[in-house]
Amino acid sequence: MTARQQWLLVIAIVAAVLGVVAVGAYAMREELFPIEVGARAPRFEGRTLDGSNRVKSLDDYDGKVVVLNVWATWCPPCVYEMPSFERLKTQVTDTNLRIVAVSVDEFVPGDSVLAFARGLGVTFEILHDSLRAIDRAYQITGYPETFVIARDGTIRKKWIGPADWASAANVALIRSLLAP
Repeated sequence: MTARQQWLLVIAIVAAVLGVVAVGAYAMREELFPIEVGARAPRFEGRTLDGSNRVKSLDDYDGKVVVLNVWATWCPPCVYEMPSFERLKTQVTDTNLRIVAVSVDEFVPGDSVLAFARGLGVTFEILHDSLRAIDRAYQITGYPETFVIARDGTIRKKWIGPADWASAANVALIRSLLAP
């Protein structure tokens, strides 16, 4: 075997090893790169239910503090938690705060999701992701799951399960993120 053939063999082996590592890293990306506090918030998409039927993403809230809730109409803890987001909205009236609840209902039409939310007295933005792409992007492990995203796009709080979002601690967190 010539020196050139040996080098080509070495290069081929290195390329194969790098390919295996890349495929393994992609397959294990959720374990290697978990969505945690301090991480950049992943992009998500949801269809608006306000009649415009457009798709909104995290980019639409650029420069805002976002309280992103992933929920479903069939989830009792989600329903229990919804009024606390509304109380948060009335306590923190800063226009740079966006409360966005993304419904992952698969078999419920968007107008029914909106009617359900309005029946709970909810006036903040409700989006619909019936394909549950947000579940994969945010590595959702249960419902409800909520993320507080700072103006710079980093996750500042991650909460699994229902919470009182109008509590003193949560209001203080939101106000601190809104401060100039």
